[in-house]
Amino acid sequence: MTVQVTDHRGGVWSIAVPIPDNPLGHTLVHLLETDRGPVLIDTGWDDPTAWDTLVAGVTACGFALADLHGVLLTHHHPDHHGLSGKVREATGAWLAMHAADTAVVRRTRQAPPGQWLEYLLAKLTAAGAPTEHLAPLLEARAAGRGRRAPGRGAALPDRDIAPGELLDLPGRRVRAIWTPGHTPGHVCLHLEEEHPEAGSAGRGGGFGRLFSGDHLLPGITPHIGLYEDPEEATATDPLGDYLDSLERIGRLAPAEVLPAHQHAFSDAPGRVRELIAHHEERLSGLRALLREPLTAWQLAESMEWNRPWAQIPYASRTIAVSEAEAHVRRLVKLGRAEPVAGSDPTRYVAV
Repeated sequence: MTVQVTDHRGGVWSIAVPIPDNPLGHTLVHLLETDRGPVLIDTGWDDPTAWDTLVAGVTACGFALADLHGVLLTHHHPDHHGLSGKVREATGAWLAMHAADTAVVRRTRQAPPGQWLEYLLAKLTAAGAPTEHLAPLLEARAAGRGRRAPGRGAALPDRDIAPGELLDLPGRRVRAIWTPGHTPGHVCLHLEEEHPEAGSAGRGGGFGRLFSGDHLLPGITPHIGLYEDPEEATATDPLGDYLDSLERIGRLAPAEVLPAHQHAFSDAPGRVRELIAHHEERLSGLRALLREPLTAWQLAESMEWNRPWAQIPYASRTIAVSEAEAHVRRLVKLGRAEPVAGSDPTRYVAV
């Protein structure tokens, strides 16, 4: 087995753990050496090849799997949290996650049969999804399928990661930074230690290294969709959360960013500026579209994606509509758009 392992020096490695049938290709699982043994940052997708790759990667870093004593999870998504339960079962390692994402895991595990499908149908109907998109979900409900929510088997963490906390990792200084947006409990982890290549070209004078999860990626924009509790009436503002979190990371200005996808990079403030500009441009474009009342589905059809709408797969369209809703919700909060009173499905118009 060929395993892609990168030694980032200073007791930090990354292991490229494959994601099955996904254009992202792999999750970069980071291994951090501590005085109590190595700790993983994320684990990868729950898949036999991914597991074999992770085990081989830990070995390639110079450790036995049994040496692992902890897992720090940037967020609950399956390409990050998926193998956590197997790691804990095989090693006895603790799992740590922000409480907001732990709540998502717990809610998913405890959800009554069919709740997820009913919630999805209600959200898509309110967003103006066409009959042909709703039909497979209605058929699944009628046939008694789709009653188990995705992620129902995800492992519950043993510990919370508290915002601002200096984590209990002997011999290392790692501080948790709460960066909601991609998920409600996403965290970045700041290694508050001098970069092993401090003073070299391209480090930009920043301090330390940032394990950024999906919050800050060098060449792609993370999905920002809706993430409220199906049983809660309070509307969330994920895009607003994300933009606020980006600004905090920009001010932090680490010397290097170690993300969960693609590759390590420097100039975090520059990348933050690019992402903020991207979302502001998208918001302005959506506001222009809303000169006439449109549903969230119609907005998603009109937005620019990495391929034409006709080529976007079924499941990805649902995700795209969630992203469109997160953006229009931000416009509403900023007073730049509003829902049309009495519209069903809900339409929005610029103000």
